[in-house]
Amino acid sequence: MSDPIKHECGIAMIRLLKPLDFYIKKYGTAMYALNKMYLLMEKQHNRGQDGAGIVNIKFDVEPGDRYISRYRSNNSQPIKDIFDKINNKFRKAYQKHPDKIKDVEWLKKNVAFTGELFLGHLRYGTFGGNSIENCHPFLRQNNWMTKNLVVAGNFNLTNVDELFDILVDIGQHPKEKSDTVTVLEKIGHFLDVENQEIFDKYKALGYSRVEISELIAKDLNIQKILRNSSADWDGGYAMAGLIGHGDAFVLRDPSGIRPTFFYQDDEVVVVTSERPTIQTAFNVPIETIHE
Repeated sequence: MSDPIKHECGIAMIRLLKPLDFYIKKYGTAMYALNKMYLLMEKQHNRGQDGAGIVNIKFDVEPGDRYISRYRSNNSQPIKDIFDKINNKFRKAYQKHPDKIKDVEWLKKNVAFTGELFLGHLRYGTFGGNSIENCHPFLRQNNWMTKNLVVAGNFNLTNVDELFDILVDIGQHPKEKSDTVTVLEKIGHFLDVENQEIFDKYKALGYSRVEISELIAKDLNIQKILRNSSADWDGGYAMAGLIGHGDAFVLRDPSGIRPTFFYQDDEVVVVTSERPTIQTAFNVPIETIHE
């Protein structure tokens, strides 16, 4: 059984399955996914009394252009605070460049949160303080796209000390002893290992570094990374994550203690902590939403 809802965080994820131009033509706005994220998070606001955060990843961005955007807030109205900031960015862009509001290439280059992959989180604190540094999603940055990692979750691991010691034993120096940082670094470690193994394989075959970066994005075994990362986790968890090149994942504990629901059609994949949230935000039958 799950803990009472008041003791659980909430997650929301959207992955657009078509090019951004499709949604602009069909729905008349580049903010289709962002507007849906607001609904998904607002309809789960009972889970986020202590803070909220959102991350967006853009696909097919040129080197030198920012492709990961993140806002977090521990304001008394964190969801409103986050989306007010994002909407203000769009408002300014539209006021200055009204002719560009449906130009996908320009939007991706100049306006944050115009990407295809979103992860949002609503925080109910179970560990640590309530500073903005405790708000998800957490970001592990790297100059290699396939080593960038974003993690947010609804979890309470019971063996944090043990997991912390494992990280220290492999030579890491975690910045704090918390389940969130421990999870981020544990997944990050095996993501690094997978990257290196694929790099070494193709380097030995004579591929260039640029070619190898593209091959790593295609060959990353996310299931293997998560299986290795979670082998020592004890407790209930529903973990969501993004990798810089566009892969996304959701992972639950073997007992299914923490709830997660998903919906998919030919336009989107959606994941939330509550089934009715998807049903009302996307106006779809409840039988199309799966646990």
